Amino acid sequence: MQLKHLESAMQRSLELALLGPAWGVNPQVGAVILDQEGRIVAEGYHKGAGTAHAEVMAIEDLKRSISYPFAPGYTAVVTLEPCNHFGRTGPCAQALIDAGISRVVFPIKDPGNESAGGAQRLRDNGVEVIEGVLREKAKEQARVWLTAKQLARPFVTLKWASSLDGRIAAADGSSKWISGEESRQDAHDLRRDVDAILVGTGTVLADDPELTARDRTGNYYAHQPLRVVMGEREISSDRRIFNDKAATIQIRARNPQVVLDELTKREVKHLLVEGGSKIVSEFIRNNLVDEFIIYLAPLLLGGPRLAINDLGIPGMSEALKLRITEQKLLGEDLFIRARR
Repeated sequence: MQLKHLESAMQRSLELALLGPAWGVNPQVGAVILDQEGRIVAEGYHKGAGTAHAEVMAIEDLKRSISYPFAPGYTAVVTLEPCNHFGRTGPCAQALIDAGISRVVFPIKDPGNESAGGAQRLRDNGVEVIEGVLREKAKEQARVWLTAKQLARPFVTLKWASSLDGRIAAADGSSKWISGEESRQDAHDLRRDVDAILVGTGTVLADDPELTARDRTGNYYAHQPLRVVMGEREISSDRRIFNDKAATIQIRARNPQVVLDELTKREVKHLLVEGGSKIVSEFIRNNLVDEFIIYLAPLLLGGPRLAINDLGIPGMSEALKLRITEQKLLGEDLFIRARR
């Protein structure tokens, strides 16, 4: 089978993967099955922890039209190495073997200590394995899950909205609204796709945020991230962050690594840090930020209320250098995504 056919099939599998939830402990995975002529005859994607994996969904799709186990010559194209362990579901590698799949194609290895090894099981059972098709594209799409796995902590996205001169509020403390409507909705969509949102006790006491994810009509999304308050100050139960729209915990710690350790125990894969400036600065100083998302509004405010406090950087040679990976206009605001 020609590489272009495999790349086209992998592209479709990557598209299917995005239909699954971005949140949750499991990765987004898609799969297609090709017949002997290279045509896509079945599709599947993973719908979240505890549900069938993408490979099994594709197998079930194909079973609706042909007899099982399948005749020789079928190829499964999956966005991640098929798993090799019994977790909430059985090993996908064995499911592919049992189905009679002749060839399995995937772009990247599973980095998990328990789940890896599917490729070897397939080879040991006579299945041809092809690795590396659209590797870089697949790695980019799965970067949150891969980073969380490799670092054994949540992937951390740090987000703020500021004026062009880096202020998150006016001198009198007012901040509604620095960013425009499109930026605010984009931030809600970002919340919808993460496992947890974090702010400090200072932000809760000063702004009384609800920290929920809502659509353009103001309705709550079905998935609401865990709300996390970091800090030791007491927060009264009548604050909006303790309403019944989502779960909330307070982690009484000042060290962000302690917070991440606790969230790792709770299987948080993706953490969105929203502030305030003291919390933001602590995560940066401790080298615990994987991605920055900044909404820049065409305003000048001046004054002391900066997005970031002192980072202990004495000169330009010690500056924290970032790589801009995405930029776009949202209404009148500039959206910037950057990484280390």
